[in-house]
Amino acid sequence: MGKQLYVTNISFEATEDDLRRMFSVAGTVKTIKMLFDEQTGKFRGCGFVEMANQAEAKEAVDCLDEALLIDRQLTVVEARPPEPKAKPAGGWPGRPSRPEGGSRPAGTTKPKKRF
Repeated sequence: MGKQLYVTNISFEATEDDLRRMFSVAGTVKTIKMLFDEQTGKFRGCGFVEMANQAEAKEAVDCLDEALLIDRQLTVVEARPPEPKAKPAGGWPGRPSRPEGGSRPAGTTKPKKRF
C-alpha cells in the first residue's frame, strides 16, 4: 500500500508532470491529485502525491520539503486521514429535528386551516 503526502505552496504554473518528475527522485510515484476550486475551476496550489511505500514517502519528505519548484518553496508532509464529517442535527438550520419516524411529538396536532 502506498503512502500519501500532502504538498502545499505549489506554483500555479506547475503541472502534474512537474510534480511527478520532482517526486520520482525519492522513488515510485503512484498517483498525483492536484486540488482545484469547485466554483472557479482554478488550481488551489496544493495536492496529494502517493508514493509506492512508506520508505519512499519518508525520503520524499526529507528531500523535498522546502524544495523550490518553479517559483515557490514546497511544503511536503505526510497526509492525515480525513476527519469524519459531522451529520447535521436534522431538518433545516435553526429548526429542531423530529424524533425517528418523522412523527409529531406526543400531544400535538396539526393546526387546522381556516378559510
